[in-house]
Amino acid sequence: MKKILVIHGPNLNLLGKREPEVYGKVTIDQINKKLKEIAMKNKVDIEVFQSNHEGEIVDKI
Repeated sequence: MKKILVIHGPNLNLLGKREPEVYGKVTIDQINKKLKEIAMKNKVDIEVFQSNHEGEIVDKI
């Protein structure tokens, strides 16, 4: 099975909350839910990860 790691970087946890008139009203949880649905339909293993800390992102990779 194919595996995909989706990395959401700094401040993306604020999507839908911070300046929705600029960034939209969709939250990171809604995005992740949709990504997981698409992955399941395509028989792909997906892991989503978000961090505001660059070092954590590098460690995850």
